[in-house]
Amino acid sequence: MTPATPDTDELPELDPADFSLVLGGPLFQLWRRSRLSDHEGNLPHRRAFVAVLLAWLPLLLLSLAEGHAWGGGVELAFLEDLELNARFLVALPLLILAEVVVHRRMRLVARQFLEDGLIPDAARAQFDRAIASALRLRNSVVAEVLLVALVYGIGVFVVWRTRLTLDVSSWYGAVATGRLDLTLAGWWLACVSLPLFQFLLLRWYFRLFIWARFLWHVSRIRLSLIPTHPDRCGGLGFLSLVRVAFAPFLFAQGVLLAGMIADRIFFGGATLLEFEVEILGVVALMVCVILGPLCVFSPQLEAAENRGRREYGTLAQRHAREFDQKWLRGGAAPGEVLLGSADIRSLAEMGSSFEIVENMRWAPFTLKTVLHLAVTTLLPLLPLTLTMFSAQQLIERLVHVLI
Repeated sequence: MTPATPDTDELPELDPADFSLVLGGPLFQLWRRSRLSDHEGNLPHRRAFVAVLLAWLPLLLLSLAEGHAWGGGVELAFLEDLELNARFLVALPLLILAEVVVHRRMRLVARQFLEDGLIPDAARAQFDRAIASALRLRNSVVAEVLLVALVYGIGVFVVWRTRLTLDVSSWYGAVATGRLDLTLAGWWLACVSLPLFQFLLLRWYFRLFIWARFLWHVSRIRLSLIPTHPDRCGGLGFLSLVRVAFAPFLFAQGVLLAGMIADRIFFGGATLLEFEVEILGVVALMVCVILGPLCVFSPQLEAAENRGRREYGTLAQRHAREFDQKWLRGGAAPGEVLLGSADIRSLAEMGSSFEIVENMRWAPFTLKTVLHLAVTTLLPLLPLTLTMFSAQQLIERLVHVLI
């Protein structure tokens, strides 16, 4: 991995393969020193296993010791807590496994700007400065320290204790005289498990910020967009591949939402339809944080479309006029056959090119991309739809459909 280089006018050319949102920062260096990762961010199964050991296993052991693992006179026992187990046994490993996917996919996206000739030679230094700036921010010690402070200062002792806990007696504590009295398992949850998870989650949002900032810097470069590119967005269509790169992250977010709703359905008497606003809000947020940064290229795409309409309109006018003069006004040579003439194919190809320019998109993604992100986020919620029907109703509906 090439270290971040100074932001100067004599910045040497960087290999876009060095671009990574993952391979940097104090935690990554700790993973490497503890042999839980190599220099390419591999071995995610080791990191996921250790994270689960730290975050989930002590909670199980302490709950067993306190008699709250199953039953034990509390309304919400440890093994019955769907939200917690989904958080630490599914979402937590997913956040770690997603690092490998994002690392491998996103470095290809960064490289594509150069391989497709979108960055003019005169702007190569500016592109390299954008990469170097992203790497410096990714490696920032101050940024990760601030994330830790945010987790302990607000995430656990404010948001979790006052907003996210259930108003029932549980394995982690019970509300008494307006405050949450924690058990031993609850203290481990508040001091170790939740901070670890929230730090990893916030670090993902920090990476998304780095990605958005990198795209903004690239959008300041006058890209060599081609109005007639078949992807109908000037050659930037490859950016929609972020939907694949961030799919594990989106699925993890869906797991968190599904776990939260499940606990409130089974232990709070709520129904799935009561969370319509939360579900739509999370889906909208995920679509915005993934696809929103791509919209920084909209002004250049609009300019490319206008330029293409003007230039290809002029070319199409000239081509059509010459075709008209040759075949309709007697300009063709005597005996020249119209059937099978290359002029017909040329006219059709010109029309096809002009149609592509006319239908250029001002954003490098489609409605299909939006739906893909929405479905990925909503998939973990699918089992909860079964809570809307009784077993008898479900069987009757299946029989009605099949018979």
